[in-house]
Amino acid sequence: MRWHGLKQFGRGILTAAALLAAMPSMAEEAQHAQQAPEAANGSILLTVFFRHDQSKTLDEINQHLRQTGYFKRFPPPGIEVVSWYVMMGIGQVVTLRVPADRLREVNRVIEETAWGGYRTEFYPTYDFKAVAEAQHEAAQK
Repeated sequence: MRWHGLKQFGRGILTAAALLAAMPSMAEEAQHAQQAPEAANGSILLTVFFRHDQSKTLDEINQHLRQTGYFKRFPPPGIEVVSWYVMMGIGQVVTLRVPADRLREVNRVIEETAWGGYRTEFYPTYDFKAVAEAQHEAAQK
C-alpha cells in the first residue's frame, strides 16, 4: 500500500514538472495571441466552408448565385478576405477578417445569397502561424 502511494506521488511530481516545463511555451502562445491583428482591432477571423450542392451542376450553382446577387454582395464592402481557396470535391473555403459588430451582416448575406447553391459551415478562426513557427524553431535548439 505504501509503495503504491509513493508511486502515485512520484507520478504527480513528474506531471507537475512537465506542466512547469511547458509553461514558457504557453506564455509565449498567449503573448502571440495578444499581438494578433484581429484581436487588436476588435475583429475576428471567420472561416466559411461553401460546400457545393452536388445535386446541381456548376452552371446551375452559378446561375443560382447570380440570381441571388451573391457575386455582388459577398463579401460585404469593407470585409477583408484573408484567403479564398477551392477544395476539389468540397467547394470553397473563405477566411474573412470581420469586425465583431458586422458578424450578423456577413451571416445574412450568406443566408440570402449562397444558400441553395452551397451548404455553409462557419468556424471562428485565429492566426497560429507565428506561434507554430516559434515552437518549431525552439524545438530545433
